[in-house]
Amino acid sequence: MLRTAVIAVGALLLLPLLLAGQGLADRAKAPDDARAYILWPPNGAVINGGKFWVRMGLQNMGVAPAGISHADTGHHHLLIDTDLSNPDEPIPNDRQHLHFGAGQTEARLELPPGTHTLQMVLGDADHVPHDPPVMSEKVTITVR
Repeated sequence: MLRTAVIAVGALLLLPLLLAGQGLADRAKAPDDARAYILWPPNGAVINGGKFWVRMGLQNMGVAPAGISHADTGHHHLLIDTDLSNPDEPIPNDRQHLHFGAGQTEARLELPPGTHTLQMVLGDADHVPHDPPVMSEKVTITVR
């Protein structure tokens, strides 16, 4: 009886680890040669007035709106002044994590004066980064 209780407690303790591992298996696979990039603004750009267009590019994958699940597709997310915190979870939706779930490849932004970083991350139908994550290099800009 004691042995059965120990096995049951051990199984309960391992259950969260097993469930967490399931999330990893569910991430959409990205082709090895997939590449995301920011077309504009270029790294080091100086933006006068704070309003500007961001143009995002994708190579060897396609763009599909959020909620549409097709192999080798996703939609853009723009990270502003932040890093991707956890590639196993959906990308947050806030002022630092902009979602382009309709399949947009460009957006008009307005940022306050100062130095800012921009990074594009592709998310799957559920806003989760692919495995491996398809993300651009960070671009640093100065807004005057």
